[in-house]
Amino acid sequence: MKSESRLILIKVIHTIIWVFFNVVIFYMLYAVLTNKLDKWLWIGYGLFVLEGIILLLFKFYCPLTIMARKYSDSSKANFDIYLPNWLAKYNKLIYTSILVVIIIITIYQLLK
Repeated sequence: MKSESRLILIKVIHTIIWVFFNVVIFYMLYAVLTNKLDKWLWIGYGLFVLEGIILLLFKFYCPLTIMARKYSDSSKANFDIYLPNWLAKYNKLIYTSILVVIIIITIYQLLK
């Protein structure tokens, strides 16, 4: 497989995983806002803990980003994923902020 094809494959996989985690995080937000603290919320937390561990192991880089770097010397934040550059650049900040809000609301719902 050519380098360009490998990069495209990595970008497609990375984008699919990104979409999956969007579904998870927005379900979690819905769940805490509606006080639906079900098993899917806790599975979502587990998935984000797993993602956090993976990011820690790879020095806050996604393993797919590291793989894609072998096939591109682009300095753009979205070289490894099919997202607008601004979203790829601020992705961790945006989604960490949303997750913090979810955690705060979860704690509130559990304590009320």
